[in-house]
Parts: sequence; structure tokens; C-alpha cells
Amino acid sequence: MNQRRTVRSRLERLAREIAKFGAVGAIGFVVNFIVFNICVHGFQLAVVRSGVIATAVAIATNYVGNRYWTYRECDRSRRSRELSLFLLFSGAGLVIENGILALSHYGFGMTSSLADNIAKNVVGLGIGTVFRFWSYRTWVFRALPAREAVETAESFLATPPERAEAGK
Repeated sequence: MNQRRTVRSRLERLAREIAKFGAVGAIGFVVNFIVFNICVHGFQLAVVRSGVIATAVAIATNYVGNRYWTYRECDRSRRSRELSLFLLFSGAGLVIENGILALSHYGFGMTSSLADNIAKNVVGLGIGTVFRFWSYRTWVFRALPAREAVETAESFLATPPERAEAGK
């Protein structure tokens, strides 16, 4: 019975993580979509260049959302390592997303606005999102060890006098 509770607890935690990651990703998707279409139709930039710009802006938006909401309980002690890995894996996702756009637009000759948006914002972003979710939770936003997480939560919840005593 205890093992069932553990599995259920892990599945519930994973479901919450996926929901939060999805909410942040939905905001990133809107940013990505708007910036991409402004670059293509407003500034008349090439589609892949527009895709890279849009994805870079969405990456910045997603970092803030994931760091301070989705993975706020995770280890914050090595922020430069975290940011470096986030940019590395986000860059790989950018290549996946915009590589599919380039293949569709230049390789297959599907050059309509609809085809570009489907290639980038549906197929490319879908595959890139799965990759990003796996890499972020595995390598970037690492969970605190259980004991350290409890100590961090206890110190956060302690009243100011208790915090002073805990530091002695």
C-alpha cells in the first residue's frame, strides 16, 4: 500500500510539473507566434531568421516562468550552471524547431504563411517542447536532495525569531 502511495504521489507531482510547464509554454507559444509573424509580415524578414528571433524571445520568457514558477523549489545554488544548461538545451530546441521550418520552407517548397506557421509552431515546436521538457527536468532544474529540500522549506516557513535561532 505504501508503494502505491509513493507511485501515486510521484505521478501527481509529475502531472503538476507538466501542467506548470505547459502553462509557461503556452505563454511562450503566444510570444513565439506573435514575434514570428511580426518579423515575417511586418518587417519582411526571412522565415528562418524570423523563427530564430521569435524563438529567442520566447526562450527568455520561458526561462523566467520556469525558474520562478515551474521549478521554483529546485536547487538555486548554481545559477550560472543552470542558466548555461538552459541556454544550451534551449538552443538545441531552437535548432529542432527552426530546422523543421527550414526543411519545410526551403526543402519541400511549402512557402505559404500557413505552411510556415504549421511547420514552426506546430511540428517544430511540438518536437522541441518534448525535448526541452526532458532536458530541463533532467539536467537544468535539478531537484534538491530530500533532506536539503526539507531544511530549506523549514527555514522558509520559520518565523523570524526561529530563523535567528536556527542560524546559531
